[in-house]
Amino acid sequence: MKVIGIKNEATRQLSDQEVIRRVLSGEKEWFEVLMRRYNRTLYRVIRGYSRFENEIEDIMQEAYLHAFERLDQFRGAATFSTWLIRIGINEALKEKRKSKQFILEEDDSEARKKIKLLPDTPPPMNKVNPEMQLLIEKAIDQLPEKYKIVFVLHELEGLDHSEISQCLDISASNVKVRLHRARKLLKDELLSLSRDASVFEFGNARCDKVVNFVMQRIR
Repeated sequence: MKVIGIKNEATRQLSDQEVIRRVLSGEKEWFEVLMRRYNRTLYRVIRGYSRFENEIEDIMQEAYLHAFERLDQFRGAATFSTWLIRIGINEALKEKRKSKQFILEEDDSEARKKIKLLPDTPPPMNKVNPEMQLLIEKAIDQLPEKYKIVFVLHELEGLDHSEISQCLDISASNVKVRLHRARKLLKDELLSLSRDASVFEFGNARCDKVVNFVMQRIR
C-alpha cells in the first residue's frame, strides 16, 4: 500500500467527498487522509464517554474500521465528520454496555463542588501552559456526560446546534439547554481557555498508532 503525502498542499485541499471517492474506487491508502483529518475530533468525542486512554484508542480504531466498512453507505446528507461522530458515539456506547461499567452521572451540585476547587481567577496569559491545560481538561471531564459531549462538540470542535442535534439524535432546543447548563457549570475563565487548540490534543505518536493499526487491518 503506497503512502499518501498527508502534508502535501494538494492533498489538504481535496474535499472529503473526493477522498472518499478515491477510497471507494480501490485506493484504500487514501483512508489515512480522512483519519488524520478527524483523529482529534473523534478522540475528543469518545473522551466524552470514557476516561481510560487505552479504551478510547480501542474505540477509535473500531469506529474507523466500521466507517471504512460502511463508507459506501455515506450519502453526504450530513458532513463526513458528523457521520463519523455518530459512528464513534455508537461504538463508545456499545463499549459501555459491553463492559457493564455504567457509572451514575454525578448530579450538577457535585460537579459544581468539584469545579469550584479550581482557581477562581487564572493568571492572565496568551497561551495555556501545561498546568492550566490540565486544569481545563479536568474541569471539562467533571461535567456530567450529557453536558460534556455537547460542550466538547460546540466549544472545542465548533459544531453548530443543528450538527450536534444530528450527532446526538436530540432536538436543537435540547442542545441549547445542555450547552447552557454546561457553561453554567464551568467558570467563565475556563470557558474562554478551553477554546485553545491544545486542549485534548491527540499527539503525533498516538495519531500514528491509531492510523497504522487501522491501515494494517484494511489492507
